[in-house]
Amino acid sequence: MRIDIEHKLTLSLQPGTVHAVLHLLLTPPSGPSQTVESWSVEIAGIGNAGRFSDAYGNAVHLVNQSRPEGDILVAARGVISTRDTNGVLGKPGGEPVPSLYRRVTPLTKAPVTLYGKFRNAKESRLDVLHALMGRIGETLGQPETEDAPTQMQATGEQAQSQSSGEAPELPPAADYAHLFIGAARALDIPARFVCGYVAEGDGPAAGLHAWAEAFDDRLGWIGFDASHQLCPTERYVRLAVGLDAESALPLRTVPVGDITQKAVVKAV
Repeated sequence: MRIDIEHKLTLSLQPGTVHAVLHLLLTPPSGPSQTVESWSVEIAGIGNAGRFSDAYGNAVHLVNQSRPEGDILVAARGVISTRDTNGVLGKPGGEPVPSLYRRVTPLTKAPVTLYGKFRNAKESRLDVLHALMGRIGETLGQPETEDAPTQMQATGEQAQSQSSGEAPELPPAADYAHLFIGAARALDIPARFVCGYVAEGDGPAAGLHAWAEAFDDRLGWIGFDASHQLCPTERYVRLAVGLDAESALPLRTVPVGDITQKAVVKAV
């Protein structure tokens, strides 16, 4: 499937801000499930941006803004060709060791009632992960459909307000992903948070979305969307990964500011 994506973000800073630094995770990777046909990130100063890979293998742009006046606009757009791999990503080269994703964070703490029954399971790890996804679905039920799905953050809110030292407000999809990740890590299974896009079709609403990936020794990384009880299909586009939503935000800034964003995602 070929998927056309246009992702626009608007950053509002306090009047009189002298200097701002923007940390952008807005470059999707090519890999087993997707190939980037074309992609661009547009913002004032992008030509002088610092570019590097972070600890999770995400492509980062670090953009400086001196004496910004008015809103700062960011636009990412392009076409991604996807393949249905039944959610299996495998073991791509150049990634950090899976054990990195055993680390529990404040956002990925899960109650023992979610995973306790799987501690001594005799089934395969893959069977346990599918059962765990089902358990989370039984516990939380189906998330409500957002009124404006194309204006959702990967961390969920339609308008993200960054506050120093505070966790971001979370959307239904991120809540499910965090519980799945926390439960998997409690079972000593590496698991990570994925921020990405979904094209229109059955299941999640088109736009920004969040899900999880867990590591199987035989198959490698496998995606699990506990909010819709399925493994990612060709409608899914991976953008960034991290320990949780905070480490996979499409945009973080210093100083903090108000961010609104809209993603239009469609098959072409």
